[in-house]
Amino acid sequence: MPEAVAFLKALSKVTPHGVWDWFIGKPLSVVITIVVALAVRWALIRSIGRIVDQTIAKTEARRSAEPGRARRALAQATGTAHERRRQRTLTMGSLLRSVITLLVLLIALLYVLDIFKVSLAPILASAGVGGVALGFGAQSLVRDFLSGIFMILEDQYGVGDVIDTGTTVGTVEEVTLRVTRLRDGQGVVWYVRNGEIMRIGNKSQGSANATIDIPVSYAENLDRVIPLIREVVHQLDESPEWHDILLEEPQVVGVESITGSAVTIRVVVKTVAEQQYGISREIRERVKAAFDAHGVQAPPISPYGPTGA
Repeated sequence: MPEAVAFLKALSKVTPHGVWDWFIGKPLSVVITIVVALAVRWALIRSIGRIVDQTIAKTEARRSAEPGRARRALAQATGTAHERRRQRTLTMGSLLRSVITLLVLLIALLYVLDIFKVSLAPILASAGVGGVALGFGAQSLVRDFLSGIFMILEDQYGVGDVIDTGTTVGTVEEVTLRVTRLRDGQGVVWYVRNGEIMRIGNKSQGSANATIDIPVSYAENLDRVIPLIREVVHQLDESPEWHDILLEEPQVVGVESITGSAVTIRVVVKTVAEQQYGISREIRERVKAAFDAHGVQAPPISPYGPTGA
């Protein structure tokens, strides 16, 4: 009962003016701090969104300004195809939004604690000690995240690229800040930590070169054979289905080697990345058909086999 009596006496002393004085003190300061923090976060995130949109728009404008084959060659040679750059820009925008949200909330929390006269020195000291301990205990995790950020910033590879990490070769299926998921030629899925990747060989960025060696009989007239091959590759370059894959017209560079029964003629092709194998097969098929139509002889097969035994 004495506690109840004391509470009633204290309640009787509460006046509207006293309540207002209390409200405009700490509670109002906390509300203002939260409102300001939310406004700052909204303004910063909105600015990041505008920057991301402007970057994507500028990339599209530069891409549209180039003519057909020149545009394709530029995009493939620099590894900055529009969709890849768009995805990278969106990823970095999302990362910056998360970082800004965390920083703004942390600063607002410190201000609120200061309003309530909570000593920040022990908290900051404890956070420093905890940060050092966490840093020692999670060095590999921090390294993975930092490596992932730089890989995204530098556009070293993206989803769909075929890469060589030094231990695994496969197609990238997912890239996060901590791990990269690959699928190799046998269908095995590999999870590679970003901090463990010391070197990257990207087989999908830029262009690819294909070298096709075409053997003919030593007795054939090269003045007839080489122009025939040049006509075949020229027709291939003019074909609509291959025009967007070839970065330039295939070059018949001439005789590569001569043996006792064969002359080898070399063709060099520059293509979009990862398309060199299909174009090589197509050239061989077309050259074979042209040779059959014009009676060009292949090198004779030795009855004793390739070793002459």
